[in-house]
Amino acid sequence: MGEVVVIRHGQTEWSLSGQHTGVTDLPLLPEGEEQARRLRGDLDGRTLAAVWTSPRLRARQTAELAGLTPTATDEDLVELDYGGYEGRTTAEISAQLGRLWSIWDDGTVPGDTPGETLADVGARADRVLDRARRLLADGDVVLVAHGHVLRVLTARWLGLEPRAGALLALPAGSYGVLGHEHDRPVLTGWGLH
Repeated sequence: MGEVVVIRHGQTEWSLSGQHTGVTDLPLLPEGEEQARRLRGDLDGRTLAAVWTSPRLRARQTAELAGLTPTATDEDLVELDYGGYEGRTTAEISAQLGRLWSIWDDGTVPGDTPGETLADVGARADRVLDRARRLLADGDVVLVAHGHVLRVLTARWLGLEPRAGALLALPAGSYGVLGHEHDRPVLTGWGLH
């Protein structure tokens, strides 16, 4: 039985500064390019049934530099739509609200885009996982995407609510491995690079 390998794209200008990056399409920084290249050796030896990427440039660049050949671009792997919080840091949002803000507790507000709920992201993650599970008999499925969507996806893999992704920090340029133990979905590696 194969595993699901989730890869967060390498560092971008906004991931470095802590700005929430949903719909904005940013390229990797040189540091992000190097993070992606370092993944090559970690993925050697895996039998890949599929490689799916978010359509965003930063995810596609990460896959390419990691030596992966995507078999599909999947809209369900785009990052959470932050709505009115796009491009803003947690500190900026918290200062505006007069209290600590968290995507996991407070969600988004409309802006140039409507924003998205964790339940919406969870539904997208469930669709990706349903498609991936069908391929695991043939090898691993690699998903190259973004921090929050991959954290929600991992929570859903584990049978948890989307909000449980709060417990699964995944740094830029790192990856996790979702596998099985006695037919039960488990986390077999996390924050690896």
